[in-house]
Order: sequence, then C-alpha cells, then structure tokens
Amino acid sequence: QVQLVESGGGLVQPGGSLRLSCAASGRIFSINAMGWYRQAPGKQRELVAAATSGGATNYADSVKGRFTISRDNAKNTVYLQMNSLKPEDTAVYYCNAGVRTRYYSSERDYWGQGTQVTVSS
Repeated sequence: QVQLVESGGGLVQPGGSLRLSCAASGRIFSINAMGWYRQAPGKQRELVAAATSGGATNYADSVKGRFTISRDNAKNTVYLQMNSLKPEDTAVYYCNAGVRTRYYSSERDYWGQGTQVTVSS
C-alpha cells in the first residue's frame, strides 16, 4: 500500500558529502514523522535523524552539526544532507515513515529498502 524509495547513497571519501532522498508513495492519508536510520555490520539499527510534519527535528549525537534532515511535505519526501562524513558513518541507511493510509486508520511504520553509504579513502 505504501512504498518508500531511497536514493543517493554511494562511496565517498572522508570529509565528503552525500544527500539521501526518500519518497513515499501509494495510499497515503497523512505522514507524521519521517526519518533515517542506519545499520552498520554487526551493529543494531540506530536512529540518525527524524523530522515531524510540523518541522521538529532530532538527531543522534554522533551526527549533530554534520547532518541535516529536511522534508517536502507536499511531495511526501524526506532528505538527509550528510557533510563531513567519517568512516564510522559507513552503514546501510533506511528511510522510515509513520503513515496513516485512511482518515480512520492508525499510524503504521513503513521502511525503505535501504541504501548503502560507504565512507572510505
């Protein structure tokens, strides 16, 4: 019913930048929070950044000052601008959205398929 499609991952050198995008489509009545999580090999998935439909944001301490999350609510799209990338940022990045598919339905979490970000020289 709802699909999240991510793009923008890739290989970048330390200190470089990447911009991730995630577009939600399908049966969507409303979206509350949209965010980005990441999972490195052998580690648990962790929250990177999230943004509510009202504009509130929060970030993991490890990315504050380097990453910026933004949303285009009209396009149901969330972005993650990643600057000053470090090797420890290497992970698969997943988009997440809290979606109501109908006015009477409860909110449900949806996930993208993930996009690889590799920071290496």
